[in-house]
Amino acid sequence: MRSTKCPVQILLLLIALLLIVFGSIKLLCAYPIHFIDAGGSQISVATPPQRVVSLVPAVTEILFRLGAGDAVTGVTYHDSCLLHTTGINIVGGVLTPSTASIEALAPDTIFVSSLQRKTPDYAKGRSCRIIHLASNSLDDLYKNIRLLGQIFAREEKAEEIVDRIRNEIRLIEAKVDRIPLDQRKRVMRFMGRDRVMAPGDDSFQNEFIRAAGGIPPQFGKDGAVVDVTLEEWRRFDPQMIYGCGGDRESAEKLFSQPGWKDVEAVRNGRIYYFPCELTCRNSVNSGQFIAWLASVVYEEQFSNRQNLVLKEKINRTVPIDIRLDYVCSAGVSESSIFDFTNKTLVIEFNRPMQVTSTLEGERSGILAVGNHYLPPPCWNIGHRLGLEKSRQHIYEVIGKAQQESSFLFTGADMGNLSVQKRTHEDMTIYALVTAGVETNAVRMSMDPGGFYEPGTINLLIMANMMLTPRARTRAIISATEAKTAAMEDLDIRSCSSPQLWQATGTGTDEVLVVEGSGTVLDNAGGHCKLGELIGSAVYAGVKEAVYRQNGITSERNLLRRLQERRINLYDLLLQCACLESQANLNEFLAELEAVLLQPRYGSFMEGAFAISDAYERGLLISLDSYEKWCRGMAEEIAGTDIASWKELFPRNDVPLVVRMAFDAVLNGVNARIAQQ
Repeated sequence: MRSTKCPVQILLLLIALLLIVFGSIKLLCAYPIHFIDAGGSQISVATPPQRVVSLVPAVTEILFRLGAGDAVTGVTYHDSCLLHTTGINIVGGVLTPSTASIEALAPDTIFVSSLQRKTPDYAKGRSCRIIHLASNSLDDLYKNIRLLGQIFAREEKAEEIVDRIRNEIRLIEAKVDRIPLDQRKRVMRFMGRDRVMAPGDDSFQNEFIRAAGGIPPQFGKDGAVVDVTLEEWRRFDPQMIYGCGGDRESAEKLFSQPGWKDVEAVRNGRIYYFPCELTCRNSVNSGQFIAWLASVVYEEQFSNRQNLVLKEKINRTVPIDIRLDYVCSAGVSESSIFDFTNKTLVIEFNRPMQVTSTLEGERSGILAVGNHYLPPPCWNIGHRLGLEKSRQHIYEVIGKAQQESSFLFTGADMGNLSVQKRTHEDMTIYALVTAGVETNAVRMSMDPGGFYEPGTINLLIMANMMLTPRARTRAIISATEAKTAAMEDLDIRSCSSPQLWQATGTGTDEVLVVEGSGTVLDNAGGHCKLGELIGSAVYAGVKEAVYRQNGITSERNLLRRLQERRINLYDLLLQCACLESQANLNEFLAELEAVLLQPRYGSFMEGAFAISDAYERGLLISLDSYEKWCRGMAEEIAGTDIASWKELFPRNDVPLVVRMAFDAVLNGVNARIAQQ
């Protein structure tokens, strides 16, 4: 029988087969890969690794950005990039990963750094390679991204990541070039606990400062961390100081002392704090951090539109499917504003609408609503200009008339927008939610209010029916109650007092409700179907948006929940009477982490959190039975009776129940180590 395929179809089929064959040959020719790692070891890779344990958060971020996250089976609890991944095993902390936990995963590849000072022989008796990657400069970063791209057969993606970082840094270089040399600022990264320290002259952190246009100190000392004398401090006289969140308490104590408080940055209050995963990590987000740092250092110059490098305009729009008869278009637009990529949710109507907004009140004649995301480099610019000028400028760039538009504004990335739809018979509700809870979560009625700033958890609510002013205002209550329920079910902690209180929201939440069209509804309370749908959509939307923005789920591990309560195990042990000497700190830390990672003892601590919240609210009166539980758990951990009970937990600012639980774990670990 003759083929029914025409010559053109046969030719296309042959071309496709040739592409597959030559693509396979190219893949096969890429292996084996041979290189010398940062530890001097000869490494050979014959095929892409399939079971990876990464003890280096910077490497973990690169692997996920490359699209190789499926190969990762184990990470440390310091990893913060796993926002869209569940089921990965935690093998301990960066300093003291658990050998047993790693061996249980049977990895074929383990990535380590110099922080694992006494690197155990994880590969003993196994066909497992250990790769040590150092990242002490931006060049090291580019080299590591390309090498990992080779190892995991993702060379093109690696080049794309390197190009993006370089372009982000080039943009800042172009902006800083507009600043006269005599206006450049002396900038210092503060590090330390009981004394002032800084990165060494050869550190990537000082390279970040230079890339941001700042002048870093040169103390003639190399290394990741070096001591700074009072004389060096005064001589350098920093004009801006920055640290990460964990440095705040030490800075407040040290910078109040004579001599240390007498530099320009301290006198002028130019001390800033950034996320630790940006300041302390040379990885895929380093270009974004350099941009953020530069915008803080040169806030005044970056706020001046005369210094712009890029044309301010919309660059692209990604459509969103919202099926309401009065919506003619919906999408998220990316635009260049003050040289940085802003993202705007824009929903346009086919006729003027009334809206109720907690930011603007009652508005009529509205043809477009939305939610605008300002990226971190624009935050200080926005604060400097104020809400009204910022809003006017944003409307100008995205082509909207202020009198016909009603937008919310947020620091939560619009790429993490949650769109929720709920229906019942002929009723449809949409809730469009952005959320971020790591920097300004509050518990209303308990936490102080010190400033005003629009928009972190932003809720935009639309229905396929016409909501009266009464229904719209009542919808705000229903949405707020659902938001609070989601926050409490996630156990989001108040940023002012995380030890004591769950948060009910953030200090900058906003709600916007659209009038809609069709059947008139006059009530949106919890007992009516409209209120139920709003509550369901908002609850799901807040949980999803928080997950996308902050990586927080109900199932997150105990060690992360401790971080959210500002309990750092390393700092805890530095103050703990359980240590005979500093020499055995890492041994104790490893044992403590191993215990807390066991589900039984992790659940004991998580139970302590729930009991503590109830006790602090006055819902529990007696802790006698809880004390017996603590004693029993301590002896179970120890594997023996504990004759001498000690109060080992050193922090009095932590609630009583959590102190009791930690005393139980510390006594148990202490007794276990004493028997070894």
